Amino acid sequence: MQDMFDELQAIIAERRRNPVAGSYTGELLAGGRAKIAQKVGEEAVEVVIAALSQGRDEQLNELADLTYHLLVLMSELDISLDDLRQRLRERHQARASG
Repeated sequence: MQDMFDELQAIIAERRRNPVAGSYTGELLAGGRAKIAQKVGEEAVEVVIAALSQGRDEQLNELADLTYHLLVLMSELDISLDDLRQRLRERHQARASG
């Protein structure tokens, strides 16, 4: 069973392979790496603002936006959630053994 992260990754990959007119994901991907990276930066700033001055609901919304845009950037970079999981696992193991 896929979790929501895996499901989103699959949807983004499908939009990348088969663009859909009017799709926000498709628009982001069509804009290229620079546009996607810029959007990730904007969303990261919004997360910081929410963390410092807004309530839990808005914090969750901003974190969800950042996560989605990060997944789009990962797709553009050909980095999968499995790649990210492996890197985190490697870092954890290196710190645990050191």
